[in-house]
Formats: sequence, structure tokens, C-alpha cells
Amino acid sequence: MQGKLIAVMGTNASGKSGLGIELAARYNGEVVSADSRQVFRGLDLGSGKVTPEETKGVPHHLIDVCAPGEFFSMADFQRLAYAAIDDILARGKIPFLVGGTGLYVDAVIDGYELSEIEPDLKLREHLETFETPALYDMLKEKLPDTDIDPKNRNRVMRALERLAADDYHPGRHTPRYEVLKLGVTWPREILKERIDERLERRLRQGMIEEVKGLMDAGVSTEFLKKLGLEYRYLTEYLLGEWTYDQMVDELSRAIKRFAKRQMTWFRREENLHWLDMANDPVSQAAELIDGFIK
Repeated sequence: MQGKLIAVMGTNASGKSGLGIELAARYNGEVVSADSRQVFRGLDLGSGKVTPEETKGVPHHLIDVCAPGEFFSMADFQRLAYAAIDDILARGKIPFLVGGTGLYVDAVIDGYELSEIEPDLKLREHLETFETPALYDMLKEKLPDTDIDPKNRNRVMRALERLAADDYHPGRHTPRYEVLKLGVTWPREILKERIDERLERRLRQGMIEEVKGLMDAGVSTEFLKKLGLEYRYLTEYLLGEWTYDQMVDELSRAIKRFAKRQMTWFRREENLHWLDMANDPVSQAAELIDGFIK
């Protein structure tokens, strides 16, 4: 019999972390974070990590599991998420998978069959010398019917690495859990306001100092830029590539574009129950959860 998992997914600044905590507290559950940047220690404000006070005593997993700069793959995430979820279920509690990294969410709920093969660092070094369009051309040559996003450099490179290791098996899924999917977002104009308010708040709270501290501690600017969004733009600002006002303006636009891409991703999810965040989302979610766990 499959264990039951509740997934709370949504865009940046939508309030999914807070909702996940409220629901986990109500149902004696624990949160498994599905965020590709929250796995790294020291990436706090920029990744939107909840503070110990904000968790309200609800245990959180897959936060701060990796040193900044270390290689961390989707397969690493899936393995650790499975271990956390299985442990939560074994203790008779309900796991809540909460996050906005669509690939990480899907890797767990759809049960992607992923490779455990370590990356070939020499091959990776060679691939890094090519621009993304050239890498995508190489992939198309080997895999003409690929559905990988041509702009997703990391996925294109990983596919090329796995093809080189004769370890590429796209499309194989073995779901491990019965999943209730809850979607969290706002009307576009309200979401834009929330993004700007959150960005302003995090800058006040010391997000620039956080990135400067990472750079001073020896975290490479290349790694920080590859994280995208806050870490990319703040690193470029600290390197003198933007004025402060330019950086804030460009970053705000980039986050909004990213939220739009997140929505496109999550809208493809089947059986996803969208919650009206302006109208008591906890009650809406509770009604669905009560029916699901009976």
C-alpha cells in the first residue's frame, strides 16, 4: 500500500511556505522542502528559507543539507526526499512536500527514474566551454526527439553526460506515493505586488550582505550567478555590473518572468487543486486533505 503525500506547490512569493507550515501543524505533519536553492547552507534570505520562528515548531527536511558550491543534482534531491518522506510515514505522520522547483516536485511525486552515476568532471569541464545553443545542437544530434528546454543549460548538459555514460532513460516513472496536489498562487497583478514587497523586505533584511558574506567566504561568483535570480543579480551588483537601482529593477522583472514560467509548469500538472489564497486557503485545503486521508 502506498503512503500518502501532500504536495503544496506554487510560484515565488505566493505564500506556499506559510501555508505548508499551517497545514502540517494542523495535521501533525512535517515539511519536506522542494527548493533547489534551500538545500545549500548560507543561502537564506535569497532563497526564501523559513526562519526557525516561522516554522512554528514544525520539523523541516532538505534545508541546509549541502555546502554552497558543492554539486547537488536532482537525483541527490530525490534520494534525500524519499528517505525523509519514508521516515515521516514510518513515524505515523503526514509528509508535506512544499516548493516551487517544479522539476524537484515532479521527480518525487511522479517517481522519475534517475541516474545515480557520478558526473564525469572532465566531460563537464569540456561541455562548459560551449554556449548553451551549441550544447543543445549536440543533444539534438544524439537525441532528435528530445523535449528538454533548449535554454535549460543544466538539463542539456546532464543529458549529454548521461548519454556519454550510456545511462539515459527519459520518461520512465515509478510513483512511490499516493499524492494530493495543492496549488498556490494569486491573480497576476497581486502576485507582482507581492514579489516587489518581498524583494524590498529582503533587501532591508540584509540580502546584499548575505551574498557579500558568501563571496568573502570563498563561494565562487560563477556558482552564485548560476543559482540565478537574487544570487545572480546581487553578485553582479557587488561586482560593479549594475547600479543599485538598475539591479533592483532588473531583478524584480526577472523574478516576475520566473513566476510566470513556474505557473506554466504547474498548470501542466494533472489533478492539481488550485486554492484561492485570498479566501481562507487553510479551510479549502483542509476539506481536500480530510477527504484524502480518510
